[in-house]
Amino acid sequence: MDRWLLIASTLLAFIGGAWGILSVHRGHRSRWTTAWMLGVLLCQFGFLALRGEQRAACPLGDRGEILAFLSWSLTLFYLIIGPAYRISLLGVFTAPVVVIFQSIALIPGMLSPNPQPLAGANPWHETHAATSVLAYGALALAAVAGVMFMVLDKQLKSHHLTSGLFRNLPPVRELLVSLKRLLWTGGVLLTTGVIAGIFMPHDASAIGHWIAAWVVWACYALLLGVMTFRGLTGRRLSIATVALFFLSLAVFAFI
Repeated sequence: MDRWLLIASTLLAFIGGAWGILSVHRGHRSRWTTAWMLGVLLCQFGFLALRGEQRAACPLGDRGEILAFLSWSLTLFYLIIGPAYRISLLGVFTAPVVVIFQSIALIPGMLSPNPQPLAGANPWHETHAATSVLAYGALALAAVAGVMFMVLDKQLKSHHLTSGLFRNLPPVRELLVSLKRLLWTGGVLLTTGVIAGIFMPHDASAIGHWIAAWVVWACYALLLGVMTFRGLTGRRLSIATVALFFLSLAVFAFI
């Protein structure tokens, strides 16, 4: 049942993204994307609820669950940020990312067919895992906003001002405001996860993950510091946000 919910949410994300792309191609605003993504969120929540009940803990017991949780976090932040800043097109860019993450999660071997309760669950470990993955959802959406900014910037420079995509893209200022707020949200959640990680039990096998987590946190702290005290152009901030997110995914190799 849980796998079918994940399949359903992946299909809904695919339909929502395809519908949005088709609408943009025709020069219309993708008004239904938010509704499709709300359906995605509900299916993701059902999947995570079932896996959480089986795990008797936060469902982050294998790479498939981590990707599903990350997709849920990404969808959640989109539904909070997108409508609030009137950036409905953000869903068109977000949906394919959700489809990719969840399709990988559905690859045989990624999801345990018979998830067992996690033995010796520690509150600090639960907090570290949950807030870290939530942080990645916010940072992933910041990267999506960065891609949107670069697309808009390219269209402005090439004078493609009449295309359906350009006419439906939000103003540059709204994109940058949402990108910066997502970076700060992700940074705060990531910091919470790192602090919780200090207090959770450690063993020698977790050294690689621990070092990678600190490196990722330091890179984002540096980016936020430069953005706040020195300032970055919209293009440089977008490039840095996208590049850093992809580089930070390397931390999952140590899980």
